[in-house]
Amino acid sequence: MIHFAQPSFWNGLLGVGFVAFLLVFLARLRRKISYRFGDKMLARVTARSFERQRFIWKEALIVAAFFFSVVALARPQWGFEWQSVKRQGLDILVVMDTSKSMLTEDVKPNRLERAKFAVKDLVKKLQGDRAGLIPFAGDAFLSCPLTTDYGGFLLSLDDVSVQTIPRGGTNIARAIEEALQGYVDVPAQYKVIVILTDGESLEGDPLRWARTAAEKNVRIYTVGIGTREGELVKVTDESGSGGFLKDSSGNFVKSSLNEGALKEIAAITGGAYVRASGAELGLDYLYDHYLSHLEKRDIESRMEQRYHERFQFPLFAAFLLLLIEVMLSVRRPET
Repeated sequence: MIHFAQPSFWNGLLGVGFVAFLLVFLARLRRKISYRFGDKMLARVTARSFERQRFIWKEALIVAAFFFSVVALARPQWGFEWQSVKRQGLDILVVMDTSKSMLTEDVKPNRLERAKFAVKDLVKKLQGDRAGLIPFAGDAFLSCPLTTDYGGFLLSLDDVSVQTIPRGGTNIARAIEEALQGYVDVPAQYKVIVILTDGESLEGDPLRWARTAAEKNVRIYTVGIGTREGELVKVTDESGSGGFLKDSSGNFVKSSLNEGALKEIAAITGGAYVRASGAELGLDYLYDHYLSHLEKRDIESRMEQRYHERFQFPLFAAFLLLLIEVMLSVRRPET
């Protein structure tokens, strides 16, 4: 049974039909032009050396060559063999800060939205890796368990906002604790935690939990979002009007990137710190230079049918038809 690996290329048959129509149209147009600008008797005499049947064959060969080219692009396959396919990957838990300081606009449109864009770019690079999501503020919870269903992961990511965690504040320690609980029966060398935050930690002891992660041989990679200069935190009240966040004393809150703790957390666990600001958030760099080089485990092994490629046959037919078309002359042999 013939199987086509790229059936979408069958849409190219519309192009074959257009080529056939165009060749017929041009042939009729040439005939009309020759009769319009030349004497009909002279045209008939000239046409005696023209083999019309061969001309029709030449055009038919061109159309047929286009048809077989489309067939080749559709990648016909027949005959198969069973092969064992192993899918390898890491278990990556993305831990995202959703505290109000992530609304700061020193990274456009703001830290939180830009971080979400960067995570989406990271997901495009994943090939077999399982990804999970943990939003955190004053508390943390696993909103998307580890999965290879990247569509489901992205849906969970889209739902993340500063209202995701009811308890305000910033507790990186609680986020690391929740991330360590998110792994079940996974060897340590395949576990990775990626924390995206501006580095402000208002409660808990993140360094203690970083040491706990190191004892479990779990690497933590930290991504610092924002600028060292910082900016006032913009918020929107219930009426929808904008303003700036104030503390309990009525002073405006200015949020700046705190790199010191993030660097130390990464260093304790043998991970790495990446500073992210401006248009780039460093997740591509993080994956290309660190995560992609880590040892990956066999997540799944199954038997698959591997079909044999047969596109060479229609491709050879198209080439042969074009060669015949070039060699076929429309002139009658002189007698």
